[in-house]
Amino acid sequence: MNMKKFFATLLILLFVLVLVLVVRTVTYKFGKVEKNVSDKELVNTAPSEQAIRRFVGGIRIPTISNEFYNETNFKPFDEFMRYLADSYPEVYRVMDVDTINKYGLVFHWKGKNSKLNPILFLSHYDVVPVAGYDPSAMTASDTIFQLNDKPLPSIQAYAEKWEYPPFSGAVANGRIYGRGTLDMKCMLFSLMEGARNLINEGFQPERDIWFAFGHDEEVSGHQGALKIANYFKEKGLHFDAVYDEGGIIAASGSAMEAIQEPLALVGVGEKGFLTLRLAVRGIGGHSSMPPAKSSLIYAAEIIEKLNSNQFPAQIISPITKFFDNVGGYMGFLSRMAIANQWLFEPLLLNTMEKSPASNALVRTTTAVTMAKGSDAPNVLASEAEVTVNFRILPGDSVAGVMEHVQKVCEGYDVSIDIISQREPSGISPENVRGFQIIKEELAEIYPAAIVTSYITIGGTDSYKYQIVSDEIYRFLPICLNQYEQRTIHNENEYISLENFGKVQWYFKEVMRNY
Repeated sequence: MNMKKFFATLLILLFVLVLVLVVRTVTYKFGKVEKNVSDKELVNTAPSEQAIRRFVGGIRIPTISNEFYNETNFKPFDEFMRYLADSYPEVYRVMDVDTINKYGLVFHWKGKNSKLNPILFLSHYDVVPVAGYDPSAMTASDTIFQLNDKPLPSIQAYAEKWEYPPFSGAVANGRIYGRGTLDMKCMLFSLMEGARNLINEGFQPERDIWFAFGHDEEVSGHQGALKIANYFKEKGLHFDAVYDEGGIIAASGSAMEAIQEPLALVGVGEKGFLTLRLAVRGIGGHSSMPPAKSSLIYAAEIIEKLNSNQFPAQIISPITKFFDNVGGYMGFLSRMAIANQWLFEPLLLNTMEKSPASNALVRTTTAVTMAKGSDAPNVLASEAEVTVNFRILPGDSVAGVMEHVQKVCEGYDVSIDIISQREPSGISPENVRGFQIIKEELAEIYPAAIVTSYITIGGTDSYKYQIVSDEIYRFLPICLNQYEQRTIHNENEYISLENFGKVQWYFKEVMRNY
């Protein structure tokens, strides 16, 4: 009898639990995109031929960052600055233009009401190198400009896996090819085009608008963005919103297979980083008389411990909001897990951990990137080196990562040197004008897109502007599939003409309507 009562009670409790889970799932307030179901057509965002030609001219100037700043070839940077001034005389006439540390560019467009806090748009005009490519070998004949269906001339392949020379700015197949088309000259030229068009309309903004274009973002931004941010701070400026790169519109199914809607991923924060060099000491000598464990073996043991002792996964506030926004487009079981995280958080985390991209959103990641032993095959090094890069989730810290590494290295003869470090950024709010206008303008050109907060995994210049604003949004309205996402910093980088046109329109309207 007691057993019957026990099982009856258990069944009742189980029924109540299931009922609670179902009710919470059905009543949970998932975000919903307001579909543009009106009769009006989507706005025309096609870029003009003149705008494309101006952009192509900027792509042809190889403003390549050098890891060693003093060894950078700045001739292309000088050329680029002259090119901007020649290409956008209207902007230079209306805006106050200043240079910071010679190559950082700052534009100030005065608004009607000086009492309103200004807004700031960021970009950078340096680009990463192209392996095996010498931009000085480029000739005028490398430029290909095709806005129709005429056959393309044959060209010499300068770099493996590039359809067109990396600094040609070739326009073909409905695309603009070249290093910097996605990262990040597209944003810079879109801002300049937007300002130019508004100026030609006789428009003056209500509040001050600033542009800040760095020249060394790809190698830390210490000479560009950092000095520009300090310049703003010294002027006593506080920005109502700051806009930079960092998030994109992931094409249907390219971010999460379960979601067949485009995902507009707005970075409201970004991860920090810590890069360490571990020097592991052991017995060196001739390889014919190896000890039981050499320095390289000790280093391998440390690598294995770092890899197997990952930081715990956790769901931070922007990812909670991400789940809330995308959950309504997922299956019932996924919605149940999101609506009942008090019970299913481990299941959610387990799902996120299965993909490298989503795993990076829920933990501080550990990446062993370099290792070195001796320089000869028959020599045992007395010291082996390991380089480890951590990407730090907001909520964790550089100090916490250091403590973790020191604990892993206990019992070994190791010295730990910091190569580079930066704390995670703060988290920007969503219930403010700076975020809401992103949703408003995207609704006009991507009415089906799910706009959601996100954590930017890579580093951007915007981190440095936290000293002048609490509301920083990392987002570029380009819709990219998985292949296109992989071309950033890679072979065959290009931007579609459709994307280029929409980026121009978007930033122009943000400036107009903020």
